[in-house]
Amino acid sequence: MSRGGGGGCCPSMDLMRSEAMQLVQVIIPAESAHLAVSYLGDLGLLQFKDLNSDKSPFQRTYASQIKRCGEMARKLRFFREQMSKAAISTSSTQFSGTLEIDDLEVKLGELEVELTEVNANNEKLQRTYNELMEYNVVLQKAGEFFSSAQRSATEQQREMSADQSGDSSLESPLLQQEMVTDPSKQVKLGSLSGLVPKEKAMAFERILFRATRGNMFLRQEPVDETVTDPLSGEKVIKNAFVIFYSGERAKSKIVKICDAFGANRYPFPEDLGKQLQTIQEVSGKISELKATIELGLAHRDSILKSISSEFEHWNTLVKKEKAIYHTLNMLSLDVTKKCLVAEGWSPVFATSQIQDALQRATVDSKSQVGSIFQVLNTQESPPTFFQTNKFTSAFQEIVDAYGIAKYQEANPGVFTIVTFPFLFAVMFGDWGHGICLLLATLYLIIREKKLASQKLDDIMDMMFGGRYVILMMSLFSIYTGLIYNEFFSVPFELFGKSAYACRDPSCGDATTEGLIKVRPAYPFGVDPVWHGSRSELPFLNSLKMKLSILLGVAQMNLGILMSYFNAKFFRNALNVWYQFIPQLIFLNSLFGYLSLLIIIKWCTGSKADLYHVMIYMFLSPTDDLGENELFPGQKLVQLVLLLLALVSVPWMLIPKPLFLKRQHEQRHQGQQYTMLQATDESVTELEENHEDSHHHEEFEFSEVFVHQLIHTIEFVLGAVSNTASYLRLWALSLAHSELSSVFYEKVLVLSWGYNNIFILIIGAVIFLFATIGVLLVMETLSAFLHALRLHWVEFQNKFYEGDGYKFAPFAFASIIEEED
Repeated sequence: MSRGGGGGCCPSMDLMRSEAMQLVQVIIPAESAHLAVSYLGDLGLLQFKDLNSDKSPFQRTYASQIKRCGEMARKLRFFREQMSKAAISTSSTQFSGTLEIDDLEVKLGELEVELTEVNANNEKLQRTYNELMEYNVVLQKAGEFFSSAQRSATEQQREMSADQSGDSSLESPLLQQEMVTDPSKQVKLGSLSGLVPKEKAMAFERILFRATRGNMFLRQEPVDETVTDPLSGEKVIKNAFVIFYSGERAKSKIVKICDAFGANRYPFPEDLGKQLQTIQEVSGKISELKATIELGLAHRDSILKSISSEFEHWNTLVKKEKAIYHTLNMLSLDVTKKCLVAEGWSPVFATSQIQDALQRATVDSKSQVGSIFQVLNTQESPPTFFQTNKFTSAFQEIVDAYGIAKYQEANPGVFTIVTFPFLFAVMFGDWGHGICLLLATLYLIIREKKLASQKLDDIMDMMFGGRYVILMMSLFSIYTGLIYNEFFSVPFELFGKSAYACRDPSCGDATTEGLIKVRPAYPFGVDPVWHGSRSELPFLNSLKMKLSILLGVAQMNLGILMSYFNAKFFRNALNVWYQFIPQLIFLNSLFGYLSLLIIIKWCTGSKADLYHVMIYMFLSPTDDLGENELFPGQKLVQLVLLLLALVSVPWMLIPKPLFLKRQHEQRHQGQQYTMLQATDESVTELEENHEDSHHHEEFEFSEVFVHQLIHTIEFVLGAVSNTASYLRLWALSLAHSELSSVFYEKVLVLSWGYNNIFILIIGAVIFLFATIGVLLVMETLSAFLHALRLHWVEFQNKFYEGDGYKFAPFAFASIIEEED
């Protein structure tokens, strides 16, 4: 794919530079505007600019249509709630036929009215049903009260007749006491019955006693089963009560107290015949209401099932319609108000596709006038757009989390695909643990279609989104684990026999001095004989520390090299001569030289002390190296490298501000600084010239010099600190190896030595949970975060500005996905 402005200076990769963008203007007739925006939304390759940013949402042309769509969305949310309550799921069947938005609005309104009426009727019936159920309970409990009182009264009357005693018993019923008094002094008692919540029963009785000054009789009994309250519809534990009182004044007080405590009152006939008749009537009504409610619920379910079959289609249609009108509100009307003018960014390769969509909209809307598509020249910075797939998108997200790439600057995501999982694996090197990660990732990849359609929790969704990152991390972990020769910390002779053997039987517990080389070097990775020896830790420490420095210097050099490609692409010769070259010289004069010494020491088997060499390279550069000399002429080379490192610092600091000042002066005199002059008329060069001219108009040498001073100090100090930062590769690799070894030897091997199956099972379980919880979860997260830091800070800061903004096209697919 062609790239603008010096694209030949960099590898031709799709992800290396963002897509070439263009600012386009589209003039659409009003009658085809809706359809044109709809087709562009299906295409998803045009980012509209808001040409009405000075207007509030209510002042825009299509505010009423958006309000209509919002109302339809509210109705659909109401349907979804009703379906979830009825446990009816939406079906994903394909909708056949077309449905206009106006017809859908009418249909949704009719369905809402019908469903609301059905729900209101069901609620009324359910409330009546619950009241009848409570009434039935009251009839049973109050009937028991009155029958027991009647029996007690009869027994008391018999006793009184037998004893012929005129004294009234304290335990005789209240009614009986009234009966034996003088008929002229009898007072007619009234009664109230009902149900009161059990937790309020004590307070209810206390308030009644105080309000009536004790002139009432209350009897209550708990109901065996929970009762559905007619008002709230919730299951409540209640007490049935009967209150006897005297006078209308007492009745009014009792009624008010019942209402205050939420006690439902029901009439209770004192006549036994009427009681039986009432019970039969209530039971009959209950059975009738139950059947009616079931029919109502069945009718409601049939309505919801008919909605569920088309719900997804309606929901998508309303979301699309609302998005279309939101986009139309970003367009401006021309003077005649017969055309809409749109501006936006699109990739250059999408020009023909956008024109085809506009042409189809003109034909389908039967418009007399076609849309006009034209490319605008602009000085604005275009958005950044990378075409990614399901494999590369997760790696690009890692880079974007740091900052969106500036338009067409070199993208670290290309290298992150390899370097990120590799640096992770350097810290996580164990092919047993790598296989565990691989199996977990393969499960996510094999079931990705099913998992993609499900709603996952936050952690699972994050793992599923990065499944290909984890896949690469697991594969590289297996590779580095084979190099370290560690399988859950256990070494294996996979690639042949060890190159060493014991000189005598006692050397197994000694150092490698007791070993002799009997075969050629182990062909791949660390010789298994190192594991378990006294020299294991010093040897692996030295190996991994030196590897960390080599890998760090290599990646930092790659970052500086990418700054060269950026400078050549944007035709910025100042950055090539006064940033790239001195930075490359400074880094490699010190740490590139250290890397070379490490390789020479490995190849020659020298015992030179590299710490001593590097320290005295600065403290005493003219002293003889003695036994630390690794190659002839090393002293002279060190002097030259030290001089180059010292020269490169002012080389970075001084010339660039001076050249920028000179360039400003020449431009001020109407001249052009030919070194940075661009001949291409692309968007990139227009942007660069605009930024340069704007910068020179406000040029202040002191600010530019201070900025360059900060940049130089940051690089010089960063070269040291960043190199030291890569030692985290060694530290975390050592920690992972030692933790794995401790869990294996102190848990699994130790439990095996007891020859007890119970202890062995406990040890195996502890080892399993420790391996999963610590090594496969915590260590994975730790290594991931450290690899992330190495890429963001140590690698990307050498060339990556990350001050761009992402291409956000108008696309129905992304809108529907975000709202879901």
